Amino acid sequence: MKAEPAESLEFLKKTARDAPLEPGVYLMRDGESRVIYVGKARILRNRLVSYFSGKKDVKTATLLAHAASIETIIVANEYEALLLENTLIKQHSPKYNINLKDGKTYPVIRFTTGDFPRVFRTRHIIDDGSRYFGPFPNIGALDAMLELIERLFPLRKCRTLKKRESPCMYYHIGRCRAPCCGRISAGDYRIHAERAQKLLSGETESLIIELTGAMHDAARKLRFEQAAHIRDAIKSLEGFSGGNSAVVDFDPEGRDYISWAAEGVFRTYTVFSMRGGKMTGRELFRTRSAADEQDSLETFIAVYYSPDRPPPARIFLPAGEGNEPYSLESGGALAEWFSTNFGYTPELRVPDEKRHLAALAMARQNAQEDLRKRLKERGAGPALDELARALSLKARPERIEGFDIAQLDGTHPVASLISFKNGMPDRKNYRYFKLRSVVGVVDDFAAMREAVRRRYSRLIREGLELPDLVLVDGGIGQVNAARGVLDELGLDCDVAGLAKRDEELWLPHTAEPIRLSRDSEALKTLQFVRDETHRFATSFNQKLRSGDLFFPILESVEGIGPKRAAAIMKAFVSVENIAAAPPLTLAERCKIPLAAAQAVCASAKLALEDQKAARERLKKQDGRRRTPGTPLPVDAGALAAEAASADV
Repeated sequence: MKAEPAESLEFLKKTARDAPLEPGVYLMRDGESRVIYVGKARILRNRLVSYFSGKKDVKTATLLAHAASIETIIVANEYEALLLENTLIKQHSPKYNINLKDGKTYPVIRFTTGDFPRVFRTRHIIDDGSRYFGPFPNIGALDAMLELIERLFPLRKCRTLKKRESPCMYYHIGRCRAPCCGRISAGDYRIHAERAQKLLSGETESLIIELTGAMHDAARKLRFEQAAHIRDAIKSLEGFSGGNSAVVDFDPEGRDYISWAAEGVFRTYTVFSMRGGKMTGRELFRTRSAADEQDSLETFIAVYYSPDRPPPARIFLPAGEGNEPYSLESGGALAEWFSTNFGYTPELRVPDEKRHLAALAMARQNAQEDLRKRLKERGAGPALDELARALSLKARPERIEGFDIAQLDGTHPVASLISFKNGMPDRKNYRYFKLRSVVGVVDDFAAMREAVRRRYSRLIREGLELPDLVLVDGGIGQVNAARGVLDELGLDCDVAGLAKRDEELWLPHTAEPIRLSRDSEALKTLQFVRDETHRFATSFNQKLRSGDLFFPILESVEGIGPKRAAAIMKAFVSVENIAAAPPLTLAERCKIPLAAAQAVCASAKLALEDQKAARERLKKQDGRRRTPGTPLPVDAGALAAEAASADV
């Protein structure tokens, strides 16, 4: 049954609101899956949401009236988005895009072959061994880069290299080294050409260092005009990221890039295909598999390729264990299958070049984004149901609240309170507690009792929503401490503890822990809560220690009192900035004697060393809190924003 216009519009709005916050390309399709529009965006979500806000012009209203779905493709940056948009418009000829059937392409930079190669701009690719860089959508930027190459690496301008008696004008104005007159050897010329190619590949760091030295040298010799030219060249280099692209290159050999993202039994595979030097599109495939990575990958490859979609000669994959490529062996069955069906076995490779790494990274990012959407669409219900069964809870734990304690030898003890609703963080209900009963002592049980009592006595007093499950970071001791307080308060909600050692689950007054499979969605939900509580508590504890540590050290410098210490912090914001500042700069900005400024800088460096030592001690005390493979919080959020609603 065809969706009504209003229903279709709501579906498109929902898709836009859930689009990624990365640069990329979006494709709008009609009810028959035909691409009717291709666009690009610096931030996909913002661009797509804008279609549904404000008054729409006739073109936009017509486009939305015919659109039935929106597909997004994440790329590395706006440059890649522009190139991919151009390719996809020519591939699909969408009816609501500008007609690009004239065959025009973006220009590229060509390096010819031979002992004295020539460099120039062109729109035509010739398979004669020349090396190409680009394409460059911004013609102005391309011309500026060629101008910079002419100044830094003067290469020949003449189309045909002929022996001459005297050099042309370009030699006299410093834009050519006159190889036609033998003024430069083939070896020295090759050095200039290789440096220019490195520049166009984005390898600019060493060149910038070299030019910076030359600029300072020219300034010392009072050659200010020359120094200014070099400075401008450095600025151009700093803004240039290279002329190579992950979505358009000049390698005619077909190849696929396959990556994936997995969570439990859910997997999303992404395939980016390069044909004729251009990325022809992206395909997503959702699967469910309890097999390991190797077996799942082999199954996917065998299903994906068919006589209608034969494999290319090369398939790029992420590295397996030991940074080795995934094997196609599996008893030889898959290799034999390829040979039987296609007459050859494709080469599986781990990327060894920047462009291949970039393409594979984009494939993984797209897989991760689709998996995120998939899990969001599915919701946390099945995981919460599994959790209720595994722990024999009274009800499905739709609201879970987690506690963690952070301290360093009894100083600045704090507790964090994290609230999850239906398996997702509910950040407006995050709280932290500066603990009062355990200052100067290390007593995790007493700290847990204080935090739990303060939290739930307040909720009871104000008649607010209570949790279904309280999760504490720790073992049976912390669990019983929390249970005792809840019993005193007359609360009947469930309590459990997740111990970092072996990821064991503890219930009150039990002798043995519950151990769930590492692939269990219920366990991963609790790990998500536990890791978020630990992050929040530790971050706030470190913030308190940092401020407490530094001001007394500042004020210990002779001539620096509370007011000057505050002025220094206001001017430089952080300890790191003070430690890195030249003493003369600090003295001038804060209007203090140079000797005092030198002492302040030295104190800042000592303070940073003390902070580092304190972190190491905290790390040893806490142990390994995060299990490999446990998903990180989906947006940790700014500490300041979270602390704004703190229960201090």
